[in-house]
Amino acid sequence: MTEQPDPADEFTRHRALLFSIAYEILGSVADAEDVLQDSYLRWRSVNRTTVENTRAYLARIVTRQALGVLRSAVRRREQYVGPWLPEPLVTDAAGDAPDGIDHVLTGEAVTTAMLLVLEALTPAQRAVFVLREVFGFDYAEIAAAVGKSEAAVRQLNQRARSSVRARRHTAVATPAEAQPVAERFLTAAATGDVQGLMDLLAPDVVYLADGGGVVNAVRRPVVGPDKVARLLLGLLAKGARMGELDVRIGAYNGMPSLAVLIDGELDQVTSVEIRGGVVTALYCVRNPAKLTAVKV
Repeated sequence: MTEQPDPADEFTRHRALLFSIAYEILGSVADAEDVLQDSYLRWRSVNRTTVENTRAYLARIVTRQALGVLRSAVRRREQYVGPWLPEPLVTDAAGDAPDGIDHVLTGEAVTTAMLLVLEALTPAQRAVFVLREVFGFDYAEIAAAVGKSEAAVRQLNQRARSSVRARRHTAVATPAEAQPVAERFLTAAATGDVQGLMDLLAPDVVYLADGGGVVNAVRRPVVGPDKVARLLLGLLAKGARMGELDVRIGAYNGMPSLAVLIDGELDQVTSVEIRGGVVTALYCVRNPAKLTAVKV
């Protein structure tokens, strides 16, 4: 009798992919980790002699678990106080996780901009789009994962792609393309140079802040270079008055970012979206529940 591979070893081998699928569907590190825990328990109870493709089967388990969580999350997000932003996911300059959480997400797929676009999809559309367009699963595998026919899955993906195209503008700059603009932007912010900031901000630049109703944060988008520049400098000055300010430059969700600590405690992560050589959006996450897993 052939000895079966250890279920833990098989799960671990695919864990980075499975986390990435869950995070793309949910936009939450904490929820993605919970999904992986539940999925592993389900995987241990599977008769693996019936499994032809371990990668596809594990993706199916994770997708179904993530869809259940997402359907509940959609209802909660409808009552969310202020803008909802994805939980920051640490990436290095190449788009990879340097430590901590292991994932395979790179490029535009991991950006906050794309994750917000995916929020406009139905849960089924989002799962199908993620599995097909981000991870390249075939339609038969996706159909098994979401419990629908291949024809229905193709239709869901077509609708999702149309919705994404309608909402996605020019591509977000790669980390390498963004670096020189980000460095000038961060220098202007650190020195209080209002005009320097405004010169780097797009005419329709938007600032979004997620405090979740738990901590102070602007509850409506702030639009326009003058308003955004003055708001950003005002927030940095306010932080300095609250205690010892430590601003660290990093990369989250494939974008240049500022991790701001006050008296050693992480206060916020603000990611800078750059398109066409200018800053088009700033995403500030202050909700403490979304910062617990953030590495700085």
